[in-house]
Amino acid sequence: MQRKVYVPGVAALLAAVLAGCTGGSGLDDSGDSKPGDTGSTNAPAEPGKYQTLPEPCGEVEQGTLDAMLPGIAEMEDEEQREKAYEGTPTVTYDTDRRVGCRWKVESSGASHHLLVDFERVVSYDGAVSDDDRAIELYAKKLEAADLPEAPAATPGSGAAEESGAPKTPADEDEADGDKAGDGKKDDGEGDGKNGDEDGDKAGADDAGKGGEGSEGGEGSEDDGSGTRPATPPAGLEPRVLDDLGDEAFLDDALTTAASATRHRTVTVVFRTSNVIVTVEYDEQPGRRTDVPDSKEMQDKAEELAESLVSKFDE
Repeated sequence: MQRKVYVPGVAALLAAVLAGCTGGSGLDDSGDSKPGDTGSTNAPAEPGKYQTLPEPCGEVEQGTLDAMLPGIAEMEDEEQREKAYEGTPTVTYDTDRRVGCRWKVESSGASHHLLVDFERVVSYDGAVSDDDRAIELYAKKLEAADLPEAPAATPGSGAAEESGAPKTPADEDEADGDKAGDGKKDDGEGDGKNGDEDGDKAGADDAGKGGEGSEGGEGSEDDGSGTRPATPPAGLEPRVLDDLGDEAFLDDALTTAASATRHRTVTVVFRTSNVIVTVEYDEQPGRRTDVPDSKEMQDKAEELAESLVSKFDE
């Protein structure tokens, strides 16, 4: 009987075809999938909107620096003035992911510091998008800021009236009772209580002129220009901000330095897609009795933050 002869080349080709039918294509189609992607049919999470970061030292306009860093424009040394305007880049290990810039100006009245920080968040989990990861990091920053809760409405504060809530008979009776009590106070106890109030006011004035007030205590100055609150006034407390990026908050902290001078730091943090931006503005007066103004510093910090948001949208 004649034996069949097998050609090695044909056998190898047949084996390859059979393998192709029973196995995968053999091609790596993972592309730029994130680590952790198992290659399943589920589409990987979308990357963030921003793949690069701007250069922060060049994103703050000179007019803004003039307003936030008093004394910078009056520097006599031209080279020193130009260097002050340029700012100093912060040291980071990955400039593709995080960059920042600092400015510092000292004058006879106060020293001012400004920091601008850009962080591009990248998720290395194939099931978590860059934006979702940025949301998580922003939430941690918000939690660390420990912002005060909004004050709750108290009876008789007028909050119910402003909200439009209908009055109940008990509320009206309580209001009538308060009015009657006020009338009795005017008739019988007015002089005595007024005297007590006058004495309390005089004592408060004396406390403002001496003790803690004379050492730059909270809410006082000794230059005769009146008092300035050390804590932010109503409406300027640390809070969540609206209409600034996707989400934002502002913090305002007053601390005492080793030299007994007090400095205020206003911080604005906002997120736009997968980028988190931090603006930190600090003022330390030269005199212990001076307290940096909350509204002025907050307005400047918010204005800078708004200009940075617009640059990301360009």
